[in-house]
Amino acid sequence: MGYYFAMSECFGCKQLFSYNPHSVPSIAVDGVRQPVCRTCIERANPIRRERGLPEIIPAHDAYEAAKEFDDDRE
Repeated sequence: MGYYFAMSECFGCKQLFSYNPHSVPSIAVDGVRQPVCRTCIERANPIRRERGLPEIIPAHDAYEAAKEFDDDRE
């Protein structure tokens, strides 16, 4: 069994980061999902709370490598 991750710029801060492409928080820009890094999520949540919006809670594996097979095959 192997693992993989995606790597690209964060939509918010433009810093390169790695993530699980199946569970990373993202934002739709012109109909295309763009990944958002942990730091930008942490910056956004206080603003969201102030505006009465729910916090963004990343999945536990959002910034980790993903298993090679999505269906849990080994």
